[in-house]
Amino acid sequence: MSIPSLIFWLIFVIPLVALLIWVMRQDKRKGATGLIVLILTVVIAIVYMYLRTGGK
Repeated sequence: MSIPSLIFWLIFVIPLVALLIWVMRQDKRKGATGLIVLILTVVIAIVYMYLRTGGK
C-alpha cells in the first residue's frame, strides 16, 4: 500500500467505521443487523478496490 492510501485509511476509514459501530451498538433492537450490513459494505468496498486497481 502506498503512503497516501495508508493516510486515507488511518484518517478517514478507520474512524468512520469505529463511529458507525459505536452508533449501531447503541441501538439495541437492530444493532446486529446494522453491524452485519456495515461489515459487508466494507468487505465489498475493499474487494472492489483491490480488483479495480489490480492489487497495486
